[in-house]
Amino acid sequence: MLKTALAGLRAHTLRLLLTSLAIMLGVGFIAGTFVLNDTVEAGFAQRVTADAGKVDVAVLPRSAGSVLPERMLERIRALDGVTDAQGLVRGAAPLIGKDGKTVGNLPTTAISIVSGPLDRADIVAGTGPGTDDRAAVLDENTARAQGFRLGDTITVLDAGKAEHRFRLVGLLDTGVDQELSFTGAVGFTTATAQRMTDAKGYREIDVAGSAPGLKQAVAAAVGGSYTVKTGDELAADLARAAGVETRMFTLGLLLFGVVAMMVAALVIYNTFNILVAQRTREMALLRCIGATRGQVFGSILLESAVVGVLASALGLLLGYGLAALTLTVLGALDVPLPTDAAVTLSPVTVAAGLAVGLVVTVCAALLPARSATRVPPVAALRSQAEEQTFRAGLRRGLFAAFFLVAGFGATTAGVFVLEAGRDVSLLVVMAGGSLTFLAVLILGPMLVRPLSALVGWIPGRLFGVPGRLAVGNSGRNPKRAATTTVALTIGVTLMTLISVVTASTRLTMTAKLDEQFPIDYSLMDQSRDSAIPRSVAESLRGTPELASVVQIRQIEATIGGRHVITGTFHGPVEPYVTAGSMADFGAGRVALRDSVAEDLGVQVGDSVRLRTTEAGTVPLEVVALLDGNQGALPPATVAETAFDTYFGATPDSRVMIRIGDGVPPERAREVVDAAAAPYPTVQVSSSTEVRGQFDETLDMLLMIITGLLGLAILISLLGIANTLSLSVHERTRESALLRALGLTRRQLRGMLSVEALMLGLIGALVGVVLGGVFGWAATMAMLDGAVFSVPVAQVVLFVVLSGVAGVLAAVLPARRAARASITGSLAAG
Repeated sequence: MLKTALAGLRAHTLRLLLTSLAIMLGVGFIAGTFVLNDTVEAGFAQRVTADAGKVDVAVLPRSAGSVLPERMLERIRALDGVTDAQGLVRGAAPLIGKDGKTVGNLPTTAISIVSGPLDRADIVAGTGPGTDDRAAVLDENTARAQGFRLGDTITVLDAGKAEHRFRLVGLLDTGVDQELSFTGAVGFTTATAQRMTDAKGYREIDVAGSAPGLKQAVAAAVGGSYTVKTGDELAADLARAAGVETRMFTLGLLLFGVVAMMVAALVIYNTFNILVAQRTREMALLRCIGATRGQVFGSILLESAVVGVLASALGLLLGYGLAALTLTVLGALDVPLPTDAAVTLSPVTVAAGLAVGLVVTVCAALLPARSATRVPPVAALRSQAEEQTFRAGLRRGLFAAFFLVAGFGATTAGVFVLEAGRDVSLLVVMAGGSLTFLAVLILGPMLVRPLSALVGWIPGRLFGVPGRLAVGNSGRNPKRAATTTVALTIGVTLMTLISVVTASTRLTMTAKLDEQFPIDYSLMDQSRDSAIPRSVAESLRGTPELASVVQIRQIEATIGGRHVITGTFHGPVEPYVTAGSMADFGAGRVALRDSVAEDLGVQVGDSVRLRTTEAGTVPLEVVALLDGNQGALPPATVAETAFDTYFGATPDSRVMIRIGDGVPPERAREVVDAAAAPYPTVQVSSSTEVRGQFDETLDMLLMIITGLLGLAILISLLGIANTLSLSVHERTRESALLRALGLTRRQLRGMLSVEALMLGLIGALVGVVLGGVFGWAATMAMLDGAVFSVPVAQVVLFVVLSGVAGVLAAVLPARRAARASITGSLAAG
């Protein structure tokens, strides 16, 4: 039987080509994910270890935000065996761009660049500042974005907002430091960094030395209030932290890999199922000459194992190439990943890829192999294999009903019942979707015939006899058709779901932006502090281009023993009041956000005590509760005159502006920019820009996810092509008979193309319905006050593309069928 199985593989290599492609793509996606993750992690660890390898001992504060006192550095330098010790400074120092405004949404981070053996800065162009207090370095991303070059003069603000100018002498690679990658970095000498940030200590002290027991000596010198690590321990911690940042990225890719393998498994199952049906006489002959059921079963599994191993090996090579291509693209797009690391294919990845491909292939072949054992020896006497029939039994109906009820029950609970948090609700909805999909999978063969009649109504009339024959063929073997369309249904379901969630999220967030920020422009200090002079808003209020100007002032205060942001407003504001009233809002009264009131345990009519530096402790009556999800008022809002009495003449923290009717936005923007120009840290943003950034993020996400799901679509189309190819082979005699009765080659090709079109449309329609329903459920579970939206154009495009792709998948099988000899096919049958 072993020789027979291997001979069968050699004789029918083309028969399993499309199956091998499905396995290869699925394994390639998973292997590529592992390779990409291994490469990125290796690059992170390599770069971090190279930096930390220069350090023998590092001293760090135990809590984030704390610093090490300057006297500690001198104490460490005085220890025996210490050859060098350097304190590292880090703090905010806003960089001024060429437009005269501070760069970024957050202040640029200033860091100290030390000289000597403990220099851990990765200068990729130019030099470090050395001992020159008038020199500085910038991270390469910020320099590129702002158009700064070596030799330019850059302007940086110190802690007191005073401007200082430096000569740009070098460009810095921030490596794996997430904070520096986000804010940007400007590097100085240690003394300059301390002066610019007004730092009262160090964020880290690095120590070099070769004396035995150096770590213990340093730990004894600094005391137990600080963390002391060796260079190797520091490198391991930093590498581990870098690896954590890539974990969600890896899990996301693996999720799509699992989807691809699930679709591939359905294609493999369908392929072996058809192959077994076509080889009925072959199996029966083997039984006639003495083969046992176990030997027949083993031969099918052997075929699947050989195909699985070979296709998985090719999938590993494909995955390696995909990972290398991905890293090349990321490098071209300047994505902050260590894309310069060599692409690595670890033994674990090889083993995992081979194991996944082999297990999925063999498992998918189990049921067809079991069916092969049931072929009776008498089947060898038949001139033609019998067409498989499908009967919807009671057991199938009961299982489908159970999964359907459980799925819709879980989905309903996730959307309407659960109050355990958005994450839990979303997980319950996902579980409900999975159960419902299982029900659809079970009901698939029962749905094919009515859906074929529905989808085929127009083609049956447009294409005449070939169209009507195609409608009949699509419903003749509903189990095979259902398995084929399920592969496409998975991809279309996920793509529709993502599109619905994206469109609904965009519409919901736009509506919330309109409600919360019914403004055109907003002024805010980069540090988010109350630092906007009141004169800015006053100058804007007198301009004819602007309809309204609202000032928000706030400061942290103590209310009821808790730290609460307390503020006021000046200008036309419509508060979102959920309880009480602000009709007679004045001194001695306060409006609280509902969440703050809940934390303090107070309601409308209760009294709270506000502690201030100017007025001491002041009793306030709670007169209103505000909706915390809407509006821009501070968590605790008091009247304007009362606020000045309690806290003094505090500057504005935010200014909200609405332009007048009929005023061109460009003209209004000029007025706003002119008012903010004298203050470099005061940034101007518009609601249009905020929406634009949000839309760009969603569109980028949608593009990435669509590209990844495209792999599942590709595999499912291979499944359709595979099914049609094998179906053409199975119906060789039937096609020849149709040709003999007068069907032309063109009509035969048309019949098979229409059949593929219907399979594609059936899978797409079921996917659209499932994706739309569970896209709605996911949106309602994720977003508070969600606004449901269906991107009709995208959904129609999915259906059309599925139909077109199905037709394209039928080109080669239809061509092969049309070229076959009539007499030869009749004789072969």
